[in-house]
Amino acid sequence: MKKEVFGTCPVCGGSLLCTKLSCHTCNTEITGEFALSRFSYLSKEELYFVETFVRVQGNIKEMERELEISYPTVKKNLDSIIAKMGFSVSRPKVNEDEVLAKIKSGEMTVEEALAFIKK
Repeated sequence: MKKEVFGTCPVCGGSLLCTKLSCHTCNTEITGEFALSRFSYLSKEELYFVETFVRVQGNIKEMERELEISYPTVKKNLDSIIAKMGFSVSRPKVNEDEVLAKIKSGEMTVEEALAFIKK
């Protein structure tokens, strides 16, 4: 059974660096300093969130159902992961017509819309 790579030190929380790669087919070994994927620095919970997001093709309503969380919580988690991966989190201007359409279609509750607008 293969172990998963993780990118955060369990002792101090610092970033880990890969220093050895090996091929189990031909026994080639390469040493040096290799960067890990941005995904390696996410927690198991964050990775599960990202995997779910990809599986439901970015559909926030499906994320709410799958994870049993609210729209603002989905957005908050997504923003947190985006920032943790080193990308900037940009907030587009709120489009009132889109928010009203989401409320009308049942994709968003009035409470969720208010929380969204307040952000």
